[in-house]
Amino acid sequence: MRTFLKISGTIFLLLFFVVLWALQRVDHTPYFETEYYASTRLRLDSILNETVLASGALELGFGRVSMTPGLGAGEDDPASGHFKELPMAGYGSRKGSFAKGIHDSLFIKALALRVEGQLLVLIGSDILIVPPHISEGVGRLVNEQLGLRRDQLFFSATHTHSSVGAWSEGYVGKEFAGETNPRVSEWLIKRYSAAISLAVEDLQAGQIGSASFQAPALIKNRLVGDKGEKNSEFIFLVAKQNSGKSALLGSFDAHATTLGGDNMQLSADYPGYWQRKLENQGIHMALFFAGSVGSHSARSKGEEFEEARYIGEALADSVLKFMDSVELRDRIELSFLTLGMELPEFHIRISDGLRLNPALGGKLFPPIGEVCFQAARIDNLIWVTAPADFSGELALAIKREMHMQGYRALVSSFNGAYVGYIIPGKYYHLNAYESRLMSWFGPNMGPYSHEMICRMIIGLVAL
Repeated sequence: MRTFLKISGTIFLLLFFVVLWALQRVDHTPYFETEYYASTRLRLDSILNETVLASGALELGFGRVSMTPGLGAGEDDPASGHFKELPMAGYGSRKGSFAKGIHDSLFIKALALRVEGQLLVLIGSDILIVPPHISEGVGRLVNEQLGLRRDQLFFSATHTHSSVGAWSEGYVGKEFAGETNPRVSEWLIKRYSAAISLAVEDLQAGQIGSASFQAPALIKNRLVGDKGEKNSEFIFLVAKQNSGKSALLGSFDAHATTLGGDNMQLSADYPGYWQRKLENQGIHMALFFAGSVGSHSARSKGEEFEEARYIGEALADSVLKFMDSVELRDRIELSFLTLGMELPEFHIRISDGLRLNPALGGKLFPPIGEVCFQAARIDNLIWVTAPADFSGELALAIKREMHMQGYRALVSSFNGAYVGYIIPGKYYHLNAYESRLMSWFGPNMGPYSHEMICRMIIGLVAL
C-alpha cells in the first residue's frame, strides 16, 4: 500500500509540474515597454533613412499563369501540375478530404511597376493564403533568375476557401489544408515565379490610376455585427499599357467564404467571378487581393455558387461603371519598404487568461515565416500588406488618417507569412474564433501592428 501511495504521489507531482510548465498567464505588458517593440522601432528608423522616392515615367508589365491542377493522374508530376489527388484548403470540417473536381480555373497573376529603376511587383493568387515556405522559395528563385529582392514582391491571395491544399505543416495547418505534399509546394513555387517573370519581361510604357466606391450591401462585420464598424470600400487600380493591354486590380474586405466546407470542387469563390466578369468585358487581366478580411464577411444572395456569382459580378459591374472616370497618369511617384517584425511570444489560449507555454503552443501551428509588413506609395495610393487576416476595423483607422493627408489607402492580407488574425485590442477578450483561437500573439498584437504601419506610411508620405 505504501509503495502504491509513493508511486501515485510521484505521478501526481510530475503531472503537477508538467501542467505548471505547460500553462502560463497571458502577458499584458504594454507593448511599447518591450524589447520586441524597441528592436522593431530601431529597424524601421534605419529603413526609412534608406528609403527613396522615385518620380518619373511609368512602365507596366502583366503576367498570368494557371494554377489549376490536373487531378486523377497516375502519379504526381509537379512539372506539369498533375497530381493523383489533392486536398482542399480552407475548412477544418473537410478533414483533409480530396477535391472531387474543378468548378472554375485558378490563377496566379502579377502586375509589375517600374519608375526610374524602382521595380515593384504586385502578385495575386487564387489560394487561401500565400504559405511562408512558398513565398520564401519564390523569393530565392526570382532573385536567382531576375535579381529581384523579396522586398520588391507584394504577395496576396483571394483567400478562397476552396482552392489547392497540401502545402501546410503542423497539426493546425494540416487540419485546414490537408496532408502535406512537397510536390505541390514545388509546383506552386515555379508557378508564382513564372507569373512574376512574365510581368517583368512585359514591362513597357503605360498609365495608372486608382479609384474606389462603397458597397455596404455586400459586406458585414462578422466579429461583432452591428456593434462594430465595417469597411465597405472597394478600391481598384486601373493600369493600361500604351500598346493597348489593360489590367485591373481590386481589393475588398469580405471573406471569400460564400462556398462552404461541403463544397468539394476547386473554385476561386466570388473573387473568381469578379475576375472573369471583367476579363470577359475586355480587361486583359483582372487581379483580386483580399483586403482586411479579419473581421468581415460577405453579404450576398442565393446559395453556394449562385451566392458567389452574385457578389462577384455585382462588384465587377460597379467597377465597370466607375473605371472610365479614373484619371490615368503616365508619370507617377513610387516608393516602398518592408519592415521585418520582432514578435511577442506565442499566446495560444485555453481560457481568457491562460495560454499554453510558447514552446508547446508553437508546435501545434505551422511555421509563420519571415514576418513583415510592407507599404508602398503608388502616386496617391498607399498600399500596405499584412502577414495575417488583418482586421477591417484597424484598416479603417489607417484609411481615415491617410484620407486627411490626401491619400487613398488599403491594407491587403496574406503577404507571404502568417501570424493568424490581427484584431483591435478591445476585442481580445471575446470568446470568438477570431479573438480566441486565431489571435496567436497576445493582446497587444493589434495596437503594436497598427502603430508600426502608421509609422511606415507616415514615413512614405514624408518623402
